[in-house]
Amino acid sequence: MDWLMGKSKAKPNGKKPAAEEKKMYLEPEYTKSRITDVGFKELVVLPREIDLNEWLASNTTTFFHHVNLQYSTISEFCTGEACQTMAVCNTQYYWYDERGKKVKCTAPQYVDFVMSSVQKLVTDEDVFPTKYGREFPSSFESLVKKICKYLFHVLAHIYWSHFKETLALELHGHLNTLYVHFILFAREFNLLDSKDTAVMDDLTEVLCSGGGRGGGGGEGAGGGGAGAQNHGKER
Repeated sequence: MDWLMGKSKAKPNGKKPAAEEKKMYLEPEYTKSRITDVGFKELVVLPREIDLNEWLASNTTTFFHHVNLQYSTISEFCTGEACQTMAVCNTQYYWYDERGKKVKCTAPQYVDFVMSSVQKLVTDEDVFPTKYGREFPSSFESLVKKICKYLFHVLAHIYWSHFKETLALELHGHLNTLYVHFILFAREFNLLDSKDTAVMDDLTEVLCSGGGRGGGGGEGAGGGGAGAQNHGKER
């Protein structure tokens, strides 16, 4: 069940370490912004009598649509000229096709690869069955993990490269709420590798402490620690 573009890899992009960059999205006046005060840590827990795969499928599809919508709000600013690489902190993501060939692409091209691939997956009855009696494939969980990894890349890019535009549109509360919900869901079901999320550990620590209700100290994504955002090894 190979899915189109196969995989992506990350490498250092040669820019200054993230610690030397000012991260506006970490400023307290912005991190406390939410569109709801609901406790997502409790919300993401698998309900009784709900099949795990059904729960993963429903939420993954919803996150895909929400991340796609969030990105669409700043897509006019994410151009090939402004975002010549898919960069987050000092990490650059590369897309690899189904043959393992590296595809040189800009950030908007990368996001298009992600959204097109995920769209094809979530509408494939053999992968995300919606009809009664259809079984989920044995590879379903691994596919969900791939989707979550790519959606994380998109969210991280929005924060790193387009937070000013998001702030100008007064949509930072929506972005923070989506990020918290997504990260806590992924953490609940071990859908993201800590090595992949390390680039945003400082933000995760601030936003997701206390069940995602507010700022302050707490654990980073996957326990990577607040200093892990400077990692840029290929993976």
